[in-house]
Amino acid sequence: MLRYACRRLIYMVITLWVIVTFTFVLMKNLPGDPFGEESLKLTAEQKTLLYAQYGLDKPLWQQYLKYMNNVIHGDLGVSYAFPTRKVTDIIAQGFPASLELGLWALVIAIIVGLILGVIASLNHNKGADIGAMFTAVIGISIPSFVLGPLLSYFIGVKLGWLPTGMWTGPSSRVLPAIALSFGTIAILARLMRTSMLDVLSLDYIKTAKAKGLPQRTIVIRHTLRNAILPVVTVLGPVFVNLITGTLVVEQIFVVPGLGKHFVQSIYSNDYTMITGLTIFYSFLLVAVLFITDIIYGFVDPRIRLTQGGSK
Repeated sequence: MLRYACRRLIYMVITLWVIVTFTFVLMKNLPGDPFGEESLKLTAEQKTLLYAQYGLDKPLWQQYLKYMNNVIHGDLGVSYAFPTRKVTDIIAQGFPASLELGLWALVIAIIVGLILGVIASLNHNKGADIGAMFTAVIGISIPSFVLGPLLSYFIGVKLGWLPTGMWTGPSSRVLPAIALSFGTIAILARLMRTSMLDVLSLDYIKTAKAKGLPQRTIVIRHTLRNAILPVVTVLGPVFVNLITGTLVVEQIFVVPGLGKHFVQSIYSNDYTMITGLTIFYSFLLVAVLFITDIIYGFVDPRIRLTQGGSK
């Protein structure tokens, strides 16, 4: 198991290194000036001093080595748009709101997705099944940046049931969480339906039905407990995907998370902010996948044996 964990850790480090390198090269090839419109007001001498201050006057390979050294030591640099603030400080300030929004969306997705999946499986090829899967298809088809404004206009403006924006209280979390969770609801519903149908076709379920056990007992005690395992295994990556997917939703509903910094950094070519946020989100995803792989190794020894070669 230790060899398996070390191997997965090496893969994790290599993946992060590739992401950091690829992002760094892309940022350096973006058109425009890294200091945005402010650079138009600067003289040639001021620009030279500014580039020297941030090390942008050095060859690209020297900039890369310096940046990699800083990343290894947990330093993501200073934002070009906010020269007095470190990227790590901006992440520490904005991430709690993004995390909270992701948690709200995950709770909604789990509750609604599982209910739809169970209803669809218990009414296989019937109207409820078709309706639930149609809802899932709609959820996958409509992106959050389309659903968000629709919810804001009809529920927030027209009906006045919920706030259309800001981050003022629990009620202000509902609309952005729904917009963010809709796609995940569809994924979990389809996965739960498939898993439930597989379990319902097993012999021990048929035996339970033959014994005359109530439908509710069969579903809760025998079917649901086993069918939910595949759903649980994807919750980690799904949660990270929800957090990273808040960028556009935060802009629509004026959530004080990391989304506004990411979008503004792209407009202003804030290299350190773009690379810092990319590295942060990539680390979250890779770390969750690493933990998931380790858990898989404990749950099913065949996985680590396969990864380690034939024995």
